[in-house]
Amino acid sequence: MLAAMHIRAATAADWPGIWAFMRLILAAGETYTYPRDMDEEAARAVWTPPAPGRTLVAVDGGGSEGGSAGDGGAGGGAGGGGAGGTVLGTAKLHPNQMGGGAHVANASFMVAPGAAGRGVGRALGHHVLDQARQDGYRAMQFNAVVESNTRAVALWRSLGFEILATVPEGFHHPVKGYVGLHVMHRRL
Repeated sequence: MLAAMHIRAATAADWPGIWAFMRLILAAGETYTYPRDMDEEAARAVWTPPAPGRTLVAVDGGGSEGGSAGDGGAGGGAGGGGAGGTVLGTAKLHPNQMGGGAHVANASFMVAPGAAGRGVGRALGHHVLDQARQDGYRAMQFNAVVESNTRAVALWRSLGFEILATVPEGFHHPVKGYVGLHVMHRRL
């Protein structure tokens, strides 16, 4: 667990810290359905959605808005920080669908590999769930949790998510071959 971690809205100055570990996680190809060779411009466009979407960062020391510490997440070395600390992890929160489905949130999370197991993922999970409630969402759905990402699956289950379905062989893991993709959900 981290002594001083803060979760706050990401700023443009945080992007280099996010990209420092995001590019490694994407290149590994083990936890996200994004292309392994996604370039920085495309990654930034995907990870920083327009309003009502939000991008958040968990930073070690110096952050301005409070957050609490916990466990889990994807990834291993923390990224360099923008204003207010070293970026340890990040999350994005946005509507899962447009129109009549916009009352259900979707979120994605990445933790710097060097910060894994230190509570960053759990803290971001709690924070994003609270933010989604405040934003008026009625539920949260994850559309593609890689079955072999057992740390993330365990974290989301511990935070009240259920596996609604698993798409058989829905993800091509670079080491394990074809594995399932879970659709996970929880009411807020």
